[in-house]
Amino acid sequence: MPTYIMLSTLTAQGQQTLVSNPERLRAVHKDGAELGATVLHQWATLGRFDFVTVVEAPDAATIARVSAVLGARGSAKFETYEAM
Repeated sequence: MPTYIMLSTLTAQGQQTLVSNPERLRAVHKDGAELGATVLHQWATLGRFDFVTVVEAPDAATIARVSAVLGARGSAKFETYEAM
């Protein structure tokens, strides 16, 4: 299965959600799984991006849908790359 790197930056709304409900991260992983993707690894980072996430998905259309659905919530912005 193809592997993708998702770089995410939290919005102000996303920061507030994470502070008030840290378990929300696990729920987002479950949401991604329901859309067909599996989170393999995730790290909080310092700098331009708040999280680096390694994800498996069957194809580019699936990971694009995951990125679009999660991004539409307004809690984070994503950049996604296919890993080779």
